[in-house]
Amino acid sequence: MRPAPQRPGLRERKKLKTRTAIRRAAYRLIAEQGYHATTIERIAAAAEVSASTVVRYFPAKEDIVVGDEYAPALEVRLRARPDTGEDPLESLRAVLTDAVRTVVEDDREDFVQRTRLMAEIPAVRARMSENLATTAGLLARAVADRTGRHRDDLEVRVLTATVLAALREVILHWAEHGHQDDPVELTDRTLRALKGGVSLH
Repeated sequence: MRPAPQRPGLRERKKLKTRTAIRRAAYRLIAEQGYHATTIERIAAAAEVSASTVVRYFPAKEDIVVGDEYAPALEVRLRARPDTGEDPLESLRAVLTDAVRTVVEDDREDFVQRTRLMAEIPAVRARMSENLATTAGLLARAVADRTGRHRDDLEVRVLTATVLAALREVILHWAEHGHQDDPVELTDRTLRALKGGVSLH
């Protein structure tokens, strides 16, 4: 049974409300006029905030779609896994599958819109890859600490990079196939397949 999440304070709720307003305004404009015609200034006007506020929350337009706010939470979740010699790949599978489940449960429509743009817009897809590489570095640090390995251990880096690359492909596959399947099941199935090595037989 999961512990009840702690309710964020007023300041955090206001920040979340602003981030959400900016994202929804961006999605609406992109749907109406296309990604490239949607400027930071137009997004700011639609969200009723200043352009500097948009940039403060999202330094690049691609960040409005991709975002990197989940990375620190993933590291925390990984470090909180049972300290019983659990296989690192199993730890990563459990954490990432649960994270996808949380995102879907919180706002599936937002996740659908974001992943559709990741699949359709090369600049957004490139930004997603950059963010996942950063996330892989954070998770590699946690895996190294949990296993007693050096933080720059090559095998640790390869493991976490492989897992995050697999998650990237799951996201793109889900979006490219009309968001028909269950992304949680796809994530779980894909990461389980890594354990025995991916086979096409």
